[in-house]
Amino acid sequence: MKSPVKQFVHYKFLKINADILTPISTFQRLPGAKKVLLESSFKHETKGRYSYIACNPYKEIIGHDKVTLVKKEGCRDEQYSQEALAYLKENLPPLEADLPVPFQGGAIGYIGYDAIRQFEAIGEALQDQLEMPDIHLMLFKTIIAFDHRNEEIYLIAMNPDQESEQALHSRLENLKKTLSEPFPDQGIDHEPISFQPEISQAIFEERVRIAKQYIEKGDIFQVVLSQRMKAQMKSDPFSYYRKLRKANPSPYMFYIDFEDYILLGASPESLIQTNGKEILTNPIAGTRPRGATQEEDEELANDLLHDEKEIAEHRMLLDLGRNDLGRVCEIGSISLPTFMKIERYQHVMHIVSEVKGTLKAGLSSIDALISCLPAGTVSGAPKIRAMQIINQLEDTKRGVYAGGIGYIGFNQHINIALAIRSLVIKNEIAYLQTGAGIVHDSLPENEYAETLNKAKSLMEVANVDPVTR
Repeated sequence: MKSPVKQFVHYKFLKINADILTPISTFQRLPGAKKVLLESSFKHETKGRYSYIACNPYKEIIGHDKVTLVKKEGCRDEQYSQEALAYLKENLPPLEADLPVPFQGGAIGYIGYDAIRQFEAIGEALQDQLEMPDIHLMLFKTIIAFDHRNEEIYLIAMNPDQESEQALHSRLENLKKTLSEPFPDQGIDHEPISFQPEISQAIFEERVRIAKQYIEKGDIFQVVLSQRMKAQMKSDPFSYYRKLRKANPSPYMFYIDFEDYILLGASPESLIQTNGKEILTNPIAGTRPRGATQEEDEELANDLLHDEKEIAEHRMLLDLGRNDLGRVCEIGSISLPTFMKIERYQHVMHIVSEVKGTLKAGLSSIDALISCLPAGTVSGAPKIRAMQIINQLEDTKRGVYAGGIGYIGFNQHINIALAIRSLVIKNEIAYLQTGAGIVHDSLPENEYAETLNKAKSLMEVANVDPVTR
């Protein structure tokens, strides 16, 4: 095992007009695998200003338990006896670029739910059905940042290899030329796919009943139980993503091609946002389906805001968010910029709040990220005991689901979405996982139905009935 050595990264950028190019058309023009699209919906004004594309990775950080594998372009793989986020904290080079966009280079990828085992004792590791790392992050030579409000694009050439100024300039000009060339639209057609649950409704409902016994004994107040579904997917996954983003626009949409597997999704919820000083998280808890008419929609929203079970659950998870931030924030700095607001999506509506705080001196953005893992909205309360019960009742590792997907910047900016409303595609099989929050008065059949409602946006894109039981 080797000790890591910190390296520094420099950059060069070029600004172009964005009145013709879109994130989709730009992404399609870029050749090869191992590329990323982090996209924001224009319909969410406060969260939808920037989208990012990244390609040409020069480094990968892959975490399994407390061992980190580092792959560098043109070098032999290196292995460290160190947890991946600790490695990243020590080795992410500082860079404050002269750019008006939050992400100016850094690591992009996912931190899976099971990464929490590296920080908390939640029980023995479960079966690893998907055989994926707990953490997989990539650092890229090329970043394309879209500022949707100002209709500007920043082409950013990172320089980990200490290339000459002329070489960087040539890279940017070649990229600009690639983006200006005609490119035929590949369309969004794909074959219908049918998801099959991995456990029966009866098994899920029995798990709910067991969870309620823990609640009645006072072990926990709430726990989030999930189920996984899978389907054959032989069509182009990017076509599926394009249909999803159109059918269910969200503030956190993503398509990440790791070559061996693909992540795609449209998440409504942020796990954490930080600029290195201020930290923001937005718990979402409380769900209703959308109404068929505006009147019915308003009735459902009013019913949701007056549902004692949903309100109690939301307040509980809001307190968890306060506690998560309280561990790493200055005393007295925690506030609630948004409190119990209805936010609507294509198929469901949620109760949404925001928790904000100021990071303590001497701590990093990665410390804040670790403190927030995993979100209370996908684990329960108290969090550690809830995770132990999840570990007892669920029979496979969650993997990416209920973790986070997004970026960790050189400049200490982090924007990580909660990994929900998402698919993992590996070996032509698509995996979908959704959960339901179990409390003392939960009805098992209703909680099962909630997992289906949350999956509906992804399933309808597949042109099939929601689920084959």
